[in-house]
Amino acid sequence: MEMKRVLTDLIGHQALDKQTAHQVLIDLTSGKYNPSQISAFMTVYMMRGITVEELAGFRDAMLELCIAVRFDKPVMDLCGTGGDAKNTFNISTLSSFVVAAAGQPVAKHGNYGVSSLSGSSNILEYFGYKFTNDIDELKRSLDRANICFMHAPLFHPAMKNVAPIRKELGVKTFFNMLGPMVNPAFPTRQLVGVFSLELARQYGYLYQQANKDFVILHSLDGYDEISLTSAFKYFNNTGETLLEPEDLQLRRLSPLDLSGGNTMEESAKIFMDILEGKGTLAQNAVVMANAGMALFCGDQKSGIQLAFTKAKEALESGKALEAFKKLLTN
Repeated sequence: MEMKRVLTDLIGHQALDKQTAHQVLIDLTSGKYNPSQISAFMTVYMMRGITVEELAGFRDAMLELCIAVRFDKPVMDLCGTGGDAKNTFNISTLSSFVVAAAGQPVAKHGNYGVSSLSGSSNILEYFGYKFTNDIDELKRSLDRANICFMHAPLFHPAMKNVAPIRKELGVKTFFNMLGPMVNPAFPTRQLVGVFSLELARQYGYLYQQANKDFVILHSLDGYDEISLTSAFKYFNNTGETLLEPEDLQLRRLSPLDLSGGNTMEESAKIFMDILEGKGTLAQNAVVMANAGMALFCGDQKSGIQLAFTKAKEALESGKALEAFKKLLTN
């Protein structure tokens, strides 16, 4: 697929069909295009929305090219698209340990932060976790800690041509939108936070066809998770629902309550404080809300309230801290 033609079409406000989107991404990752062309292609999608067809084509190409991992447990992934530019602490990573501690196996897919200081890979690397794509090691991790971590670049080697350009751009691209959709473990349960309502609906449409239990979150003031700073929408297998923090018996927070700190050290301190039971009430509430929604995703019949109770117990009992320590002993 000639990039000049693709760019001309896109700049002329045309959309790619699913098959073309699939082929362009295959060509993009195979080194067929030069860095300027790749950069221009990514930039187009910062200027206009992505269509469901394009998203599906890009997703299928990424999954085709990934190093797949299959587990015999019903694993769940919890992640956000990132790119909301809010620089919050590591809410979905902390929630992952809470969910694992509450009994739901987690195959967490993560990467370095793009628009925030500290993505899930940054924080785990800071604590000495060694990334691996060794399937036996990941299975042992799941058996030991009920969670394993998959550092995206190790499972998407085809992305090596794109990674430096994403890093240099330093802003969200359509790859942020794809991240949660291309978990190489092909999880059957998924909690996803997204940075816009339009993307939440597109995800909902694609996940309805994907035979998985899902919850997609978007806070109306722009966060890609439940921030408790505003009302939020969640989309699941049965439709969409609007909730206020008060509906969860939780108080409304201010953005300052969610700050991730200005250095890696500050981020790491917040992370450990929360796991060790020294987090603020606001920090704990946000983690429990997101972990609760993930547990609800895995068991939608039992309702949100029971899921929230389980999340609270897993964090306050220290079991989430235990899961974190067990993951680090790889």
